[in-house]
Amino acid sequence: MMDWDYLRYVHALGSGGNLSRAGEILGVHQTTVLRRLDQMEAQLGVQLFERNRDGLVLTVAGEIAFREAERFSRDMASLEQKLRGQDAHPVGTVRLATTDTLLNCLINPILSDLVAAWPGIQLEINTGNEIGSLSRRDTDLALQPTNQPPEALSGQRVATIESAIYCATQYIDCNPDFDPGRPEAQAWVMPDDSFSHLASGRWYQKNLKASQPVIRCNGLYSMYSLIRAGSGVGVLPCYIGDSDHELQRLSAPLKGEGVDLWLLTHHDLRQGAMVRLVLEFIAAKLEGLRPLIECECEDADQGDP
Repeated sequence: MMDWDYLRYVHALGSGGNLSRAGEILGVHQTTVLRRLDQMEAQLGVQLFERNRDGLVLTVAGEIAFREAERFSRDMASLEQKLRGQDAHPVGTVRLATTDTLLNCLINPILSDLVAAWPGIQLEINTGNEIGSLSRRDTDLALQPTNQPPEALSGQRVATIESAIYCATQYIDCNPDFDPGRPEAQAWVMPDDSFSHLASGRWYQKNLKASQPVIRCNGLYSMYSLIRAGSGVGVLPCYIGDSDHELQRLSAPLKGEGVDLWLLTHHDLRQGAMVRLVLEFIAAKLEGLRPLIECECEDADQGDP
């Protein structure tokens, strides 16, 4: 089979007219050009150029090869232009798994900015499956709170999610005897046993053994909705509570309850241009939100409950 690289040499020789000029076009020494020409003609069993004192002249076979080399050169230039266009305007689907809380309370604006900046990228958001879907290759990226990301995945730690105790101003208004220094006396919105393995679940077990929850539920976003509606007090990530003017923070960030926020992908997928682009875009935007996520705010010195 003919080496495709031969066409580059035929094109350079036919365009340059001599070994020296062909070498300049190709960026190699003229002796290399001559050696490759001899190899081509020997392998093909046909003379492509006639040598004379003035340089090189295409034979009939050389003319055929040169025309094909010209076409090949145009095709390669067209392909390069198309590929560069794809790089500048990526088109395709990227699948992102995250939690409903992170989606609705933190990254919605980021994803809006992403699709505005890269209109050719279509996002598929999954808030049902977590990191496991990434391991199964059902997902390209995962934004998840975890202190132990799976070793099979790669990515970067974005920040540490800090949490504090919050209630709605409506709850305070409806409870004239409200005392933020007596958390055990409040009506609590708590997670159910599905949170027991998490740091926040352990905090409830340790600090509120004697408190009777007014509501238990199995989702953080549901807890947020209930607390915001005035149903009681509860622990929420600071990026939620400090961003909502309907809520009032009742404590400093809870010591030892921080959870790392990770952007994760499979080792192989990280090399994909679109996945890498989306990961880097989200990571850069989240870096700007680090003070909010980590509760580095002016009133973070409130007393512990």
